[in-house]
Formats: sequence, C-alpha cells, structure tokens
Amino acid sequence: MSIPSKLKVPKNVFVLGLVSLFNDIASEMIYPIIPIFLTAVLQAPVITVGFIEGMAEAVSSFLKVVSGWLSDKFKKRKPFVVGGYSLSTLSKVLIGLAYHWPLVFVARIGDRLGKGVRTSARDALIADSTLLEQRGRAFGLHRTMDTMGAVFGPLLALLFLALVGEPHLRYIFFLAFIPAFIGVVLLVLFVKDRPVETVAGPKLSFKFSSLSPKFKLFLLISLIFCLGNSADAFLILRAKDLGFSTSLAVLAYVTFNITYALFSMPAGILADKIGFRKVFLAGMLIFAVVYSGFGLTHSGALLWILFPIYGFYMAFTEGVGKAYISKLVAKEHVATAMGFYQMATGLCLLAASLIGGALWTYINPSLTFIFGGVMATIAAIVFVVLGHRLPVPVPVPPKIESQS
Repeated sequence: MSIPSKLKVPKNVFVLGLVSLFNDIASEMIYPIIPIFLTAVLQAPVITVGFIEGMAEAVSSFLKVVSGWLSDKFKKRKPFVVGGYSLSTLSKVLIGLAYHWPLVFVARIGDRLGKGVRTSARDALIADSTLLEQRGRAFGLHRTMDTMGAVFGPLLALLFLALVGEPHLRYIFFLAFIPAFIGVVLLVLFVKDRPVETVAGPKLSFKFSSLSPKFKLFLLISLIFCLGNSADAFLILRAKDLGFSTSLAVLAYVTFNITYALFSMPAGILADKIGFRKVFLAGMLIFAVVYSGFGLTHSGALLWILFPIYGFYMAFTEGVGKAYISKLVAKEHVATAMGFYQMATGLCLLAASLIGGALWTYINPSLTFIFGGVMATIAAIVFVVLGHRLPVPVPVPPKIESQS
C-alpha cells in the first residue's frame, strides 16, 4: 500500500488513519441515530441517554489506562488495537437487535470497551512511528482521516433513511458492520508493530506518580474543562428540541464533522509551529462560546452556524492534546499517560453527561449547555494562569526509519 508523498508521514500512521476512517464511517452512521432511536423508538427518557453515553465512556476510559499500561509493559501495540476494533465492530449488530434500552446499554458498553482496549496503544503506535517534530502533523492527519469517516457515516445514514424511511431505523446498525469490518482487515494486513525504545531505570510500574508533574497539571486543567463537556448526543437532542427533523439533526451533525475533518491536520501543523498550549487554549475558548450559544439560542437557524464552529473546537483540542501529552512524558510511558488522561477525562464525561441529563430533564435543556460553557471558561482561565508551568523541552529526536 503506497502513501502519497506529500503527506510526509510513516505508513503506519497513514494505514491507521484509514482504519479509523472506516471505523468512524460505521460508528458515525449510528452515533447521531442512537439518541433518537432511544428516545423516539425505544421510548427511553433523555436522562437515560446521558447515563448510557456517560457510563460507556467511563468504562472505555478506565480500560484505556489499563490497556495503555499493558501495552507499555509488553512493548506491544498491535494486538490491543486489533482486539479493540474487532469488539467495536461486533457491537454494531447488537444495537440493531435491541427492543429495550438495556440492550443498547450493553452494546454501547461493548463498543466503548473496544475503544478502551485500542486507543492508548494506537496513539502510542502513532507516536512510536513518528519523529518528534512531526507529532502534530501525524496526529492531525489521523484525526482528519478519522473525522472524514464521521462525515461520510452520517451521510450514508441519511441516504439510507431517504431510501427506506424512519420506521426502518434499526437496520442502519446492521449496515454499519460492513465498513467496520473492512477497517479491521486493513489493520491486520498492513499495520506493523514498532520497537518500543526504553531507557535504563526502574522497572515500569502502574503508578500515577511515575508520570511527570507537567502532565499532571495539564490533566488537572483538562478535568475542569471536561466536567462541563457532556456527550455530543445532547447536541443532536438540542437540534430536535429546536424543531429539527431526524434528517436535519443528522445533517447539522455532519457540518460539525466536516469542519473537524478539514482543520484537524492544519491545527496539528500549527501546533508544531506556534506551540501546543496556544492551539489547545483556543479550542477551549471556542467550546465555551459555542456551548453557551447552544444554551442561549431559541432559533434553530443559528445551529447551522454553531455546529460547524463546534468542529473547530474539536480540531484544536483532540489530536493536538494527544500530541502534547506525547511530549510531556517519557517515551516509555506514552501509552500509560494516554490511558490515564483518557480514563480521567472519560470519568468526567460520565459526570458531565449525568449532570447534563439531569439539568435537561429536571430544570431546562438550556442549562446543560450553559453549564458547559461556564466550566470551559474556568478551565481556560486556569490554563492561562498556570500555563507558564507547562514548558515543553525539545530534545534531539532519535532517527526513525520511514515505513513507507
């Protein structure tokens, strides 16, 4: 499999991007449909949506730290990545079989278990395969390809709905199995493990204390931010709340993913040039403005502006944050650090989704988003005040041979 020379990334990074592309086509075919499927078809209350998505992400996040540590311990990445993607692929079929919300809960847990097993090892494999000065570009390219799947997936779902109608909504889950399976095949055939370099020192142990103070400070700031960052399913429900049809709600979600996909790699390149702190801070501020907008608006028309701008927040934080973490910790702890970060932020997502669901159900839907905007603003202020304590040393990187 050849790689376009202009991408200037190793083969592993490019193929992992393709794997994420196909997996996200599958996942995003169903993700914007799930909250509608739960509330409209299975008659589950909105707070149940927050519980399911929050619990699923929390389980995923816990496994990210365990699988990340195991990946570092055994110096293997690919087995965790293959196992994780395979489990998520099978979960798509299980949702289609659900006639009550508990089975959707089980399926979402299975899907997020797969994500938890694979994510830290996959991100570490990207870092292992890439020169230090190209980390932003590599993670940005991966996020771009991943998010292009999040554009094509909902569009395929819309096409399917146009052909068969909403009464046959559940069949989308069976259709989503196909691209997910293609991704697993690409992964098995074309991705190779990279040697994990270690330095002389104590034996690797599962200890938070082994991670750098700079990483812990960045984690603290991220946790404040994540406490108000409820599941994206609430954005879909907000669109429905403001009068969107199912198809229009999914289409609005597509505009967010288009912006996210187009700007993820440029954001990574920009972070390589001007610094990760500045780009990540810009992302948090964008989130604060957009989430506040979702809460304060009473016009569905404004959502066509807010959804695409929300994509800028994701582009400026998701891949950039992971690349930043890979620079804040020693190389032999990268997967463990990725796992700790995603476990902690995932637990915050559970709290944020439960808070968001409770505010929506018992007080007012607007408060779900206003609360998120306030927490993002607080996190940005803390980041500005304490950001000077997060210097990133620039060591001379070891030479890594191209895999292209």
